[in-house]
Amino acid sequence: MDIIQYTDEHRMFRDTFRKFVANELLPHVEEWEEAGIVPKSAWKKMGEHGFLGMSVPVEYGGAGADFLYSVIVTEELAHSNFAGLAAPLHTDIVVPYLISFGSEEQKQKYLPGSVTGDIITAVAMTEPNTGSDLAAIKTTAVEDGNDIVLNGQKTFISNGINCDLCVVAAKDPACTDPHKAVDLFVVEAGTPGFEKGRRLKKAGWHSQDTSELYFTDCRIPKSNRLGEKGTGFLKLMMKLQQERLVVAICGIAAAEYMLETTIKYCRERTVFGKPVSKFQVNQFTLVECATQIKIGRTFVDKLIVDHMEGRQVIIETSMAKYWITDMAHQVADRCLQLHGGYGYCDEYGISRAWRDSRVSRIFAGTNEIMKVIIARFMGL
Repeated sequence: MDIIQYTDEHRMFRDTFRKFVANELLPHVEEWEEAGIVPKSAWKKMGEHGFLGMSVPVEYGGAGADFLYSVIVTEELAHSNFAGLAAPLHTDIVVPYLISFGSEEQKQKYLPGSVTGDIITAVAMTEPNTGSDLAAIKTTAVEDGNDIVLNGQKTFISNGINCDLCVVAAKDPACTDPHKAVDLFVVEAGTPGFEKGRRLKKAGWHSQDTSELYFTDCRIPKSNRLGEKGTGFLKLMMKLQQERLVVAICGIAAAEYMLETTIKYCRERTVFGKPVSKFQVNQFTLVECATQIKIGRTFVDKLIVDHMEGRQVIIETSMAKYWITDMAHQVADRCLQLHGGYGYCDEYGISRAWRDSRVSRIFAGTNEIMKVIIARFMGL
């Protein structure tokens, strides 16, 4: 029996979204890769068809759908070999901060647009000198009457150019406890003192608009704080389970795509008069990749069910994040090798898959940090 019990509604949703990806997104991928950004019109189409913010409650314009709808969108985007439209970041990482911690006013103001695609979200945690160590951020949030004044710089921010709303992590410099000093604030694009910097050129994820963000005496009302003062670090920790699970889901679906496309290539490509797939050494490589992917898929599906049941699987999602992304990049490298010289050419999908798989070992906490977290839980 399958670990995940999809309903007919889930399967219909997957089929509809798969067709949407094929008809509305994939024909434009090369254009968007060249431009370095996915146009907002694509986000609008996603929203119009109900593919954004599916978990947003009905009273705020969403469908109030279960997490499996997010799983489907994440898997289908990854399986299409297109990482540029970071809908999983928007739907499953940023918007949940608003759902869980936003005031009624914030929910009414921002959630409906997050569903329709009129509001694209980003989360700004990483800084030039601070990545996985969130307690060490330098961006400050100083209270001034009824306002908060933000000063600092963020980098490697996905959706950074397109974002209409950004959840920003900043700290009160007067607080000596680094964990209680951190708060989360919502900052709208166009707010004076909030400047979007250059779009970063990256080894992969070329159509994902990753950028620097600057806050210079950026004044926002205190009401833009998410939740109570001094609880930002705890909020970040509470949401990391789902974030890392989403990364693992992306990784396993991408690995499945890479194996499928490579098997197809190896069956069609002939060397010394027979298909590449008929050489035993190549068969062993494909079998090893298939076995790793099957193990990873079983692990990820079990975690999806556990997560939906409300279980605490922080250790397990950290394990999945590092192991799945390490495995996916190994699969990418082995599959590219089986393509030979063609694998290094962009006209073959494995080339982009290989480039794009590498960053997953870095974001959402580096894989080394995942091992540190697991070691602490193990009492080591």
